[in-house]
Amino acid sequence: MNHLTKYALAGAMLIAVAGCAKKKPATLPPAPAGTGMTDGGAGSAGADTGMGSTTVPGSRADFIAQAGTDTVLFGTDSSDVDSEAQAILLRQAQWLQKNPNVRVTVEGHCDERGTREYNLALGDRRANSAKNFLASNGVYAARISVISYGKERPAATGSDDAAYAQNRRAVTVVPVGANGSF
Repeated sequence: MNHLTKYALAGAMLIAVAGCAKKKPATLPPAPAGTGMTDGGAGSAGADTGMGSTTVPGSRADFIAQAGTDTVLFGTDSSDVDSEAQAILLRQAQWLQKNPNVRVTVEGHCDERGTREYNLALGDRRANSAKNFLASNGVYAARISVISYGKERPAATGSDDAAYAQNRRAVTVVPVGANGSF
């Protein structure tokens, strides 16, 4: 009986250790639905209800409709906001001024070239460039958070200049159901 108890105890310890030995791999949070496109569902909340509007004011769909896009593009190894990006960010700033209770996150992205560390730093500079432009155009900076995904979330797959150009970007993300209080 003493041997049986020892084996049972040893087996229980092995099971406990085996259960604790593996950690889940670190994963990124899921990408926002419909990034770069229309709302991905939030705009449909008011769709075709007979109210005459398909978007809810202050929503992500309203942001895309008013600003035209949530994405600005950058040159290779650059975080400079060019004139085309300025025009887009200016429309975004105007929408944010009309919707003062909405907080946004500006995501910085890079193409696949370069190290992970370099691309995270460059993505951060791109996100902050967009944030600073929005803030300099009347948006309260505390409403804007930034995050860099580096090369981890490409908008376009491929290893050519066209894909690289689409992946060098900053995306202003208005959360689904964003028309809550600030």
